[in-house]
Amino acid sequence: MEQASLGRRFLALAIDWGLGYAISGLIKGQSAHQHQVTVLAIFFSEIALMTSLTQASIGQRLVGLKVVDANTGAFVSPLRILGRSLMICLVVPAIFTKEGRGFHDLLSNTVVISAR
Repeated sequence: MEQASLGRRFLALAIDWGLGYAISGLIKGQSAHQHQVTVLAIFFSEIALMTSLTQASIGQRLVGLKVVDANTGAFVSPLRILGRSLMICLVVPAIFTKEGRGFHDLLSNTVVISAR
């Protein structure tokens, strides 16, 4: 398993966050605060649902990454993906280990690898 580079992981995150902004922008009549909450809700929903179903968010899929169990390389359960997604929304991944894995990946026993 080849661990994904930090640059590709950040690019995937930016794509997913941008999608949240784009979709939220289609909803009219929101205050600035409501817009930010909507962006976060869309972002969380997209990464949790897509990663649970396909092992990758839309951004990860576009840059050729996937999320797997750190020990077996297999699919990760939806409950673990939900926890991992929540930690991403709480900015837990800002803490990185010496192996280059985000703290959210350590806590959920996952790793982001190259899918190519």
